[in-house]
Amino acid sequence: MNRYNYLRRPSVKVRVGATTIGGDSPIRLQSMTNTSTLDTPGSAAQILRIAAEGADIVRLTTQGVAEAENMAAISAAVREKGCGVPLVADVHFNPNAAFAAALTCEKVRINPGNFVDAARTFRRLEFTDEEYAAEIDRIREKFIPFLEICKAHSTAVRLGVNHGSLSDRIMSRYGDSPAGMVESVMEYLRIAREADFNDIVISVKASNVVVMVATVRLLVAEMDREGMRFPLHLGVTEAGDGEDGRVKSAVGIATLLAEGLGDTIRVSLSEAPENEIPVAKALRDYIVAREGHPRIAEPAATSPTPTRDVADAVAGFGRTAWPLAVGYDIELPDDALQIDASTDPADAPKAGRVIVISSNHANPTGEIASWIERYVASEGCCPVVISLRYDCEDPELVRLMAAADFGMLMLNGYGSGLHLEAPALTAEERDALLLGILQAARLRFSKTEYIACPSCGRTLFDLPGTLAEVRRATSHLHGLKIGVMGCIVNGPGEMADADYGYVGAGRDRVSLYKGKQLMRKNLPTSEALPALIALIKEHGDWHDPAAE
Repeated sequence: MNRYNYLRRPSVKVRVGATTIGGDSPIRLQSMTNTSTLDTPGSAAQILRIAAEGADIVRLTTQGVAEAENMAAISAAVREKGCGVPLVADVHFNPNAAFAAALTCEKVRINPGNFVDAARTFRRLEFTDEEYAAEIDRIREKFIPFLEICKAHSTAVRLGVNHGSLSDRIMSRYGDSPAGMVESVMEYLRIAREADFNDIVISVKASNVVVMVATVRLLVAEMDREGMRFPLHLGVTEAGDGEDGRVKSAVGIATLLAEGLGDTIRVSLSEAPENEIPVAKALRDYIVAREGHPRIAEPAATSPTPTRDVADAVAGFGRTAWPLAVGYDIELPDDALQIDASTDPADAPKAGRVIVISSNHANPTGEIASWIERYVASEGCCPVVISLRYDCEDPELVRLMAAADFGMLMLNGYGSGLHLEAPALTAEERDALLLGILQAARLRFSKTEYIACPSCGRTLFDLPGTLAEVRRATSHLHGLKIGVMGCIVNGPGEMADADYGYVGAGRDRVSLYKGKQLMRKNLPTSEALPALIALIKEHGDWHDPAAE
């Protein structure tokens, strides 16, 4: 991992059908259908649309053996149209479906949180070391036969851990934490190594960008310690839709890509799945274009306290609760010192000025991060405002690039302010973007946040339409986090970061949550939104829009 000079992390190459992931392969793009996997023509048609947008791999939900077995028919229908995109079966709670899918698919995704462990109930469990070891033996007894089938049929495996689906066993010992997520996957990787099975891709996802980034970094460190080089799949799960979903995904995915991490990515949007691919492609291409850039001087040692924490208070900057958005919160002072990050930070003033740092380097975030680290090492205490300019005429691409760059710098603690120049955006659009980036980085909550899954074949109601209805009714509740989830696979757990949750419980049925606590069960969808509003009011978190 290197936040200054872009270089992809070496990984082993995994074959998925005619495609490869990792090694010297390009960073692959993925999406997932939202059709029923028992609907052969509907699923095949959607796969073809996703592939036409540039997807390298497509995943389908296989909640049962019937769905897993029908993957063969879907594959045949897709191949008949001349499309060779590999198909992946997505399995939760049902090892039998995984065994069946291994016979018909190029790759099978299993979730270590529910492949063998019982469905989570958020109960605190106590294990002696001997009892815990016996639980690992239970995993081994089920997992190794699955790997043997995969090996016999040249089927790859994704071990996909989600923050919201850690088992009670893992959470009881490690907590609902990055460490728990990492151990959840490492248990399976150690067993796979025992079985000499190496065709594995790993993902550790969360709806909270800070948790997601921290977990991937921790996983890489642990794999390095144990001599493992498995490829990584990146994504921010339940990112939502529209600008919010794109910004949130860009902040998390691009931060890691810029550090050289990631061999395949998915941007999870609560929209038509084919919409995900152009966004993923734009993010990948923007970061990968840095490959081979002129080398950036690296700090002798990474500072534990970037300028945001050590900066003096000058002209309203520094010592603030969060970085300030220039043009929205504050204006630059007339005597602000404009500095290019290619200059020597030792020559910059140590106090009394606001420094505005910019970069024309092919890797602007790397050069700015290096400059700030070296400035802090020289005992510089001026507040540093990060200034980025994008002359691209496509406002959607500008949003992605700015979220990628500012997001990486904000997550890593750099900068007392953000200054964005983008002729393609209006002042209002610029301000909304900067506030969205700060919210995605969990630094400042200025609007309602929606944690919403992209929907799949398990979703039994119109999730994009429902999310839009929930947003219209609650978008004035600034700072509140509301989860809108298609089913219980990740619902209650992934929504642990949310204040309230709207979770699919069956066909046109919804359950409502306050945090992890189930409050209303199996409501008809026609009653669910009024009941959600009533629940928010009941707990004192509602106010009338006119009262703002």
